Amino acid sequence: MPKSIYFASDFHLGLDKNGTSRARESRIIAWMDSIIDDAEELYLLGDVFDYWFEYKKVVPKGFVRLLAKLAEFSHRGVPLHIFTGNHDMWMFDYLEEELGATLYRDPILKVLQGRKIYMGHGDGLGPGDHGYKFIKAVFRSKINQWLFARLHPNLGITLMQKFSQKSRESESESPSFMGAEKEWLVQFCEEQIKKEAIDYFIFGHRHLPIDYQLTNKKARYLNCGDWITHNSYVVLREGQLELKTFEA
Repeated sequence: MPKSIYFASDFHLGLDKNGTSRARESRIIAWMDSIIDDAEELYLLGDVFDYWFEYKKVVPKGFVRLLAKLAEFSHRGVPLHIFTGNHDMWMFDYLEEELGATLYRDPILKVLQGRKIYMGHGDGLGPGDHGYKFIKAVFRSKINQWLFARLHPNLGITLMQKFSQKSRESESESPSFMGAEKEWLVQFCEEQIKKEAIDYFIFGHRHLPIDYQLTNKKARYLNCGDWITHNSYVVLREGQLELKTFEA
């Protein structure tokens, strides 16, 4: 039987909100157990962790249950694809070396099951949000990463936690779809389909499950939502995308 390709994002492990991070991690693992036999590939589209900085010899404490489950996927021959998000952009080579994952720092265009799919975390795409785009450029600077790595991990990771919390406080508690004219990712997708034929766009970042038909009536934009509130994900089976919710 044909297998499915799974996409999920915004686990934000390390954040205690709507329950504890540990409870969320257990729920995510239960979902992963439910799909492992059917999974052709697994794509995690960013913000797997609410904060992350990889020192040369140190990684943030915790998350071993998720890492072990990802290792199980890898050992069973399921390709793992992990995108950095705005909360965990300081991933380097740890997950690639330990899990055999492929790490992406920017969106990619890929043909899967005969469909041309553009995917990524979604942060910084489209018009507007110039303040965040500036901050992202600062954080992605190799010099700034080197300077931050000079901090002791106890201080560095604590600062990451506090910055992540501050970022979360500035965001809406219950985001809703704002309409195509205000949704930057919708506008980004509309501009892309003017340049080339793309079947599907899949993003995270928005923390809202979205399945939106673009104006050419052919392409669709789907957002994976999150696991803080929605427990939502996207599945590609026999070339058809579906937005789904996990019921534990």
